[in-house]
Amino acid sequence: MSVVGIKLNGGEKMRKLLTAVIISVAMLGGTAQAAGSISYKDATTALNTLRVADEVRTGYKRTLFKHWITISRSGQIGCDSRKSVIIDEAIVKPKIETGCKLIGGEWLSIYDNVKVTDAGNLDVDHMVPLAEAWDSGASAWDALKRQQYANDMVDPRHLIAVTGGSNRSKSDQDPAEWMPTNKAYACEYLVNWVSIKVRWNLSVDKIEKDFITKNLKTCKTTRFSVVLVK
Repeated sequence: MSVVGIKLNGGEKMRKLLTAVIISVAMLGGTAQAAGSISYKDATTALNTLRVADEVRTGYKRTLFKHWITISRSGQIGCDSRKSVIIDEAIVKPKIETGCKLIGGEWLSIYDNVKVTDAGNLDVDHMVPLAEAWDSGASAWDALKRQQYANDMVDPRHLIAVTGGSNRSKSDQDPAEWMPTNKAYACEYLVNWVSIKVRWNLSVDKIEKDFITKNLKTCKTTRFSVVLVK
């Protein structure tokens, strides 16, 4: 899978990204496909490329997205994708013991700006929740593509380690229904939400789009790129 177009700063983030690409393709049997990279001058421009449609929850079950699959990464033997995200996002890296038990470490939960020193207090959130993805087009995907979505570590905006409380507060709500309590993160949250919807060609409902459009007007214009998934 090509990763050209995801703009990150810092060697560590790029190392993480390139490693994740190799793993993501491998764990899907080499079947993951990218439709190419596209750059947007701002999130509003990207948002306007998305189809507007009512959400349809009919038939949704979380189990239809096989998530937290076991992967193999150097130094992370026996870890699933959830634990790998937690390890990658640590400010202070934890010690990894047999069975991927994490000892020590430090994290910043960006949703609520809370420092966390126990990995057990973290959840890994899908930026665009599984139910929201289903409502917005994933209901038409096959099982393999839903698995790819549920475990996507190629785009570092997709999965994020946050406090359990903030994740449960968000649940499956879109930005019109829920925003992080950390106001300093609001603009980045909206841009990341749009980037994931674009990457996976997911629709937005009218209320969702209107809310994001209005609130992006208060944000600094940020050019960004997305690797599209077929």
